[in-house]
Amino acid sequence: MKFCKKYQEYMQGQEKKLPGVGFKQLKKILKNCRRDFHTQSQSHNPLDTQPCPHQCPVCDGTFFPSLFNEMSAVVGCFNERAQKLLEIHLASGLGKCFIWFKGKLKGTHVALVQEGRDLVNYALINAIAIRKILKKYDKIHYSKQGQVFKSQAQSMHIEILQSPWLCELMAFHINLRETKVNSSKAPALFEGCSLKFNDGKPSLSCELFDSVKIDIDLTCSICLDTVFDPVSLTCGHIFCYMCACSAASVTIVDGLKAAEPKEKCPLCREAGVYEGAVHLEELSILLSRSCHEYWVERIRTEKVERVRQAKEHWESQCRTFMGV
Repeated sequence: MKFCKKYQEYMQGQEKKLPGVGFKQLKKILKNCRRDFHTQSQSHNPLDTQPCPHQCPVCDGTFFPSLFNEMSAVVGCFNERAQKLLEIHLASGLGKCFIWFKGKLKGTHVALVQEGRDLVNYALINAIAIRKILKKYDKIHYSKQGQVFKSQAQSMHIEILQSPWLCELMAFHINLRETKVNSSKAPALFEGCSLKFNDGKPSLSCELFDSVKIDIDLTCSICLDTVFDPVSLTCGHIFCYMCACSAASVTIVDGLKAAEPKEKCPLCREAGVYEGAVHLEELSILLSRSCHEYWVERIRTEKVERVRQAKEHWESQCRTFMGV
């Protein structure tokens, strides 16, 4: 079965209508572009079978804007649904009942597992659709504009495989697998998902269908140790929470939301990446179980630093209040 048909069947089979990539429509734009240019070229030179030019008004005026809007809608839908799912999983017993009562997700623990699988499927099939249509664009145009667009999408945070919520879902799956769920019916989609250690350095790895592979380095590039109390900046880079606060020139009391917009990511130097940072709580749970001794030691050392910063903060507040 061709991927286009498979993708359409998948999207049409969803209970609720979800944002997706207009794969068939985008292919039609490329086909029309190739046909129109071929007709024009024959009127000048019957032997000229070159594809449409590098800067094509037909493609660039409709193809990339359409794909951009669709990618934004897909990643927005995925992030929102993943956030709600993990809210329920991490909530206390009473909080979980309240969320269910509000109707964010109906069902039991099995429903959480199924929702997680559905979300990863949704992310992956859309990621593959985007990759295939951009490859087709480059093939028709003999260009690398498709790959350039992909890089731009990554810098604008609309590349779904870069979403911190995908990292959280991977950790969520491993946490469930190691604690409550021991089902032999787990789909092949998750079989390659694991926390790996290479020379003591951890990474989250997932080998998925259609040769999609995700490797997330879990070493903080600031302290050069395993990320502790991990947080993902909007650029996608992961750091220890305290290290990120230090890089953003804020205290842990004020938090990352207090960072100035000019503050940059220590790795990619992108500005304004702290306000929308995501606390990776599922990943934190996974690492605390897998690196127990290290985690206990980090809690002990960071407690001292947190108390010191809190004390300095409140002393400063008192001096300001008293006008000293």
